Amino acid sequence: MGKIIFYEDRNFQGRSHECISDCADLHSYFNRCNSIRVENGCFMIYERPNYLGNQYYVKRGEYSDSQRMIGISDCIRSCRMIPVYRGSYRLRLYDRADMSGQMQELVDDCPNIQDRFSMTDINSCNVMDGHWLMYEQPNYKGRVYYLRPGEYRRFSDWGAMSPRVGSLRRITDFN
Repeated sequence: MGKIIFYEDRNFQGRSHECISDCADLHSYFNRCNSIRVENGCFMIYERPNYLGNQYYVKRGEYSDSQRMIGISDCIRSCRMIPVYRGSYRLRLYDRADMSGQMQELVDDCPNIQDRFSMTDINSCNVMDGHWLMYEQPNYKGRVYYLRPGEYRRFSDWGAMSPRVGSLRRITDFN
């Protein structure tokens, strides 16, 4: 079971709100967020309600100055708990929308999509097993997107503004 606590001020001060599950709209619980404590589990936090906007991955730990440590603004409006998963990992990447065109399958982390598959634009994907983080740049840098099991028929389905994908990583740390 996961648990995350959001604080209005740095160093875990000010008004706070605790979540142990998904929350589509945090606006009524605090005005701003400047520090975060993840007591258990992993979470994706979002800058807009309903799991929209920039996404940030946080795992167990203390983020006393979340703007400096994670690079987020003080505007956190939703969060999603990433469920514990202990099985195999598998996803398919497609260079065209609606899961068509060239297909590549991954079962492990990939630090550089271009080097491994000679493709950088991913227009759709199908996550068959596991939970993944997709990054816009190679070596797990740039904007990050959370992919849970299911079909993503176009890049906007995972929240991206473009089909550019640089790397993918399995979420395996659930402490």
